[in-house]
Amino acid sequence: MKAWRVNELGEPRDVLRFEEVVDPTAGPGQLLVKVLAAPANFPDVLLCRGEYQIKPPLPFTPGVELCGEVVAVGAGVTRFEVGDRVVGNPELPAGAFAELTVMAEENAYPAPSSLDDAEASALSIGYQTSWFALHRRTQIKPGETLLVHAAAGGVGSTAVQLGKAAGATVIGVVGGQEKADYCRQLGADLVIDRRSEDFVEVVNEFTNGRGVDVVYDPVGGDAYMKSTKCIAFEGRILVIGFAGGTIPTPGLNHALIKNYSIIGLHWGLYKRYNQQAIYDCHAELTRMADAGEIKPLISERLSFDDVAEGLAKLGEGKSIGRMVFHP
Repeated sequence: MKAWRVNELGEPRDVLRFEEVVDPTAGPGQLLVKVLAAPANFPDVLLCRGEYQIKPPLPFTPGVELCGEVVAVGAGVTRFEVGDRVVGNPELPAGAFAELTVMAEENAYPAPSSLDDAEASALSIGYQTSWFALHRRTQIKPGETLLVHAAAGGVGSTAVQLGKAAGATVIGVVGGQEKADYCRQLGADLVIDRRSEDFVEVVNEFTNGRGVDVVYDPVGGDAYMKSTKCIAFEGRILVIGFAGGTIPTPGLNHALIKNYSIIGLHWGLYKRYNQQAIYDCHAELTRMADAGEIKPLISERLSFDDVAEGLAKLGEGKSIGRMVFHP
């Protein structure tokens, strides 16, 4: 089979190679899956650079989520059969950017019938992250105001949709007119282009000086620091990641004086401590997708030939929305 592989660490455009490799096999508790669609995620960029918290041995195939068809099952598998369409997370170092890959049974979930392959492939990491952030780490309420940074990105776009579905007023912060247009398609009530506007000023004017109840921050750096200037009384700042490259150093005295909470989310830890919570979340996301409450908005559907260039665009901040590759 063919697979994209990283033989040395670096920028995706420089280190990814489309190579012929031996077909994988399903071991005990595993599924062998034919990849139908695999989205680009920022962790894939970090994996290529060697900057992700998981560091698979070289050579490896990136691609942290997929939609696929089960073609074989290993001993002990009970939840899936050959022919089932599944979504979820493959077993690194054999990631999703390959014709075939292997998934642990516990990391696979039934693909919603209401979504096509590309849409379904984007339902696990981003939507699960935002659902846990908004509904478990903080309990967002109807009528509250949610500020989403990188609102046209992979996880930010899911936060916009889930925030709207929860009855919140959603403000999206993006960089550039194309991303602003995409964010409006997602349903954001207000979209701020950080390249031409100071989001703190716009937010405070929009909320009559009250500020926002919840900040969803996958960026870090200045995005976090400025968010502390427009957080409401008893507000919550969700720390999702540091795509901007700078890890902020919060002033805890400021959190005390303004009476807001700083809440971290590491979605992957639920796989270790509470797998059932992930199953329950997927069931709820499937219900929402079937009811038309959420729908992954795929901005680009590309061939597997475009994986290296697509990940490079994502790493350079030039991509818009969800980019999905099809073998």
